[in-house]
Amino acid sequence: MQRDDKPITKKQFMEELYRYKKGSVSRRHFLGVTGLGMATAVMGAAVPGLRPRPAFAAGDIGDRVVLATWPNYHDPANFEAFTEATGAYVQVNVFGSNEEMLAKLQAGATGWDVFVPTNYTITTYVGEDLIEPLDTSLIPNYDPKAYDSRFSDAGSVDGKLYAVPKDWGTTGFVVNTKHTNGVKVDSWKQFFDMTKNEFSGRTMVHDYQLTTIGNALKYFGYSFNSVDEKELADAEKLLIECKPHLFAISSDYQPSIRNGDAWMSMAWTGDGKQLNNDMPEIAYVLGKEGGEIWSDYYAVPKGAPHRAAGYALINFLLDPQVNAKEVLAHGYPSADAHTNALLPEELLNDPILYPAQELLNALEFGAAVTLTDPNRAELMARFKSA
Repeated sequence: MQRDDKPITKKQFMEELYRYKKGSVSRRHFLGVTGLGMATAVMGAAVPGLRPRPAFAAGDIGDRVVLATWPNYHDPANFEAFTEATGAYVQVNVFGSNEEMLAKLQAGATGWDVFVPTNYTITTYVGEDLIEPLDTSLIPNYDPKAYDSRFSDAGSVDGKLYAVPKDWGTTGFVVNTKHTNGVKVDSWKQFFDMTKNEFSGRTMVHDYQLTTIGNALKYFGYSFNSVDEKELADAEKLLIECKPHLFAISSDYQPSIRNGDAWMSMAWTGDGKQLNNDMPEIAYVLGKEGGEIWSDYYAVPKGAPHRAAGYALINFLLDPQVNAKEVLAHGYPSADAHTNALLPEELLNDPILYPAQELLNALEFGAAVTLTDPNRAELMARFKSA
């Protein structure tokens, strides 16, 4: 019988392999899209994590834990170590926006045991009874006194702890300086103007209304969190003008920047650091008009099927030794003083991870209203379908 699907190209294989190794796609996705589902035994020796996992339980936590998180956001070696220590395999589901995560939880039966919400979303999860108050006796590695309150306070609602800090960062953009003809790029105005001109067909924006709309608002000097109808109309006009000039709308932009298909993209701190480490010509820019500062958290959804394993994974990842490896791998700064004490001085002084204060002062934390504002949701839908 002849197969209908076309074989994957070498370039596509390497892009999917990179995504898998960085935690941007699940094992099931990687095996399916590459056609390696029948060859995992052969690949197991070459690609960590592809070997079949023994279905045995360690203590009472079971044989697996399901984590919903963001692209390029963990050290796969830490997941391997967790499995070796507990017997519980870490299944990673990757999402590109908080709206996606919220919609999945609202639909029910996600199968998630742990997920990674951003600061401004937690009150919504609490209000909709989608998230459980944390049992801190199950996460002894969590030391609330070790955290900068700016990046931990959002985890508590009405005096109850619902989420513990993972890390924090900024939202800017990456640009390949080989293609800027020596021009310094430092603003959102340049980002969008270049998209329509010399970077036409080479720019990516997030598949995420908060940042894509928010950064378009900054072009005009408006608040990143604006829900004003006139200001949103200005942002929509700009985005619609840019749409024909975009390479893609995606929150997983590293592969396209790395292979040269894209030269510029909206980006988060860690992706900027990872790309700059490997390709020094890739600069990470915080637009001088402002933008977003954020903090992400670990949380447990209501009805988690492997609840004990979820708590065990959170506690494992909060161990300062483990968390330091996470930071070194993903390039997002930690708010935990115990973790920071283990990091090299050059990392703690890195301007991508820790921008100058005047740049930080212009940034805004996301506002809860933006998550459920219908005007922003409809604007993003019109932009994507244009």
